[in-house]
Amino acid sequence: MIYLLEDESGIRNFVIYALNNSGFEAEGFETPSAFDKAMAKQLPDLVLLDIMLPEEDGLSILRRLRSSSATRKLPVIMLSAKGTEFDKVTGLDSGADDYISKPFGTMELISRVRALLRRSGADETAAEVISLGGISILPQQHEVTADGTPVALTHKEYDLLLLLVKNKGRVFSRDELLQKVWGYDFSGESRTVDVHIRTLRAKLGDSGDLIMTVRGVGYKAGEPV
Repeated sequence: MIYLLEDESGIRNFVIYALNNSGFEAEGFETPSAFDKAMAKQLPDLVLLDIMLPEEDGLSILRRLRSSSATRKLPVIMLSAKGTEFDKVTGLDSGADDYISKPFGTMELISRVRALLRRSGADETAAEVISLGGISILPQQHEVTADGTPVALTHKEYDLLLLLVKNKGRVFSRDELLQKVWGYDFSGESRTVDVHIRTLRAKLGDSGDLIMTVRGVGYKAGEPV
């Protein structure tokens, strides 16, 4: 999934059309608030980010993305009518992975997107399925099924499940899970993990037994003995 934050409808529609026609799944947003709502539900594989926006400028949004543990490594390409060397350097120094000056052509845009996805490794996981028992996770599509049935998870539930299943057999303490899923700057308490594990098990149905409690230590994913 690719997200585009661009307030000019003509450019937004053009880019989304070009991406969809090139085999990508893409969604466009006119305002930072709409973009933030989508980010809270599902993280994309790449973001195309305009600089001149209503509500909040693109550089400020980029700095927010880079300051969060969840989006620190998210590939970002800046789009801007400002094409001077200073503007490009400012964007790249703020954490952008690439910078495209407007106006740009379809071939250049798609080429830059593909190149960045290759560097980030996102395109290599397109067909990847991570499985454990009846649980199947498709990282590229951000989808989970349990015994063949789609499961709707929150962002944190998904990240928690993915971490445990990718490291099946490994025991994680509550503090480790808080650091890896919620980030080092999380100010909540370890009971947050217990609550999310409980709801995760409930949503997974019979496959919920694959998320096991290791008494006095924490949690792990694996086949019940």
